[in-house]
Amino acid sequence: MEVTNKYIVVKHHIDDAPKESHFEIKNGVFALPVKAGSNDIIVKNLYISIDPYQINRMKSYSSSQSAINFTVRITPGEAIDALVIGKVVASGNAKFEKDDLVMGVFTWAEYCVVKEESIIKKIDSSEFPLSYHLGVLGFSGVSAYVGFFEVCKPQKGEKVFVSAASGSVGNLVGQFAKLFGCYVVGCAGNQKKVALLKEKLGFDDAFNYKEEADLNATLKRYFPDGIDIYFDNVGGKMLEAAVANMKAFGRVAACGVISEYTDAGKRASPNLLDVVYKRITIRGFLAADFMSDFEVILAKILAYLRTGKLYVIEDMSSGVESIPPSFVGLFNGDNIGKKLVTLAEE
Repeated sequence: MEVTNKYIVVKHHIDDAPKESHFEIKNGVFALPVKAGSNDIIVKNLYISIDPYQINRMKSYSSSQSAINFTVRITPGEAIDALVIGKVVASGNAKFEKDDLVMGVFTWAEYCVVKEESIIKKIDSSEFPLSYHLGVLGFSGVSAYVGFFEVCKPQKGEKVFVSAASGSVGNLVGQFAKLFGCYVVGCAGNQKKVALLKEKLGFDDAFNYKEEADLNATLKRYFPDGIDIYFDNVGGKMLEAAVANMKAFGRVAACGVISEYTDAGKRASPNLLDVVYKRITIRGFLAADFMSDFEVILAKILAYLRTGKLYVIEDMSSGVESIPPSFVGLFNGDNIGKKLVTLAEE
């Protein structure tokens, strides 16, 4: 049996802001049976994770490309791989059977052929929506949890600032911090997002950074006694202002630098005198660093979900055609919460 398979490629390397015209939707004939003797697994993709770090893979060069397997450079014209949840439709591998639900690094496509090593895990539980495994129960949740608890090592009552606080990671960081007993302020790019942070997610306060001409003065207003923890998702001027307002022995978790991904001119230059004399710790990290503790961390996040303490935000689009605009939209601040594309319902 053969089916038509739609998939997405990037036409050429992207060294500035992504545009929909940088991508192409292709159609190919896809044979569903697994060849005799093959160890391959054929997966029908259900949910695709849309993540801003992918832009660094699409560049002609980025230092991130040599960091880990997840971040290697994408070759123009070839299908783009990403975190995906899919259903096995055929398998030559004894470990996987038809109708198994799996999460792994698959392609921006309707169907794909994968090797066992591309599969991160089987998904057996139907306790929560399947899509959660790409967000709160996936790398977004792990990034938020380890970034806050392991990298920042909070103390109850500390003052926490979160940038891109309505994004897939930031919204969870703020909620974890509030549940732990911290004072939390977040920033976002419009008033709808600011209202969400304060009214739905329980942030103590929030502001629209696009309405603030002086970020340094803004943070002084929200943190008159200084910031203990800054969870950084944007880099650039926001990082500079946060460092200027840190307390002694403050901690910065550098999770992402989306403001710098598409404009090298926005690279942050925090005041190193502040870093030295305030003894500030700035640490970058990747969720992949904590893969050995993945299940332990997920068990802790599940405990929050089961008691109704976490508010989960998903931003869904539908169909392969929606992948390029969904990706481009990340850099325009279009998404709220975890951005996903649905290709088929389980």
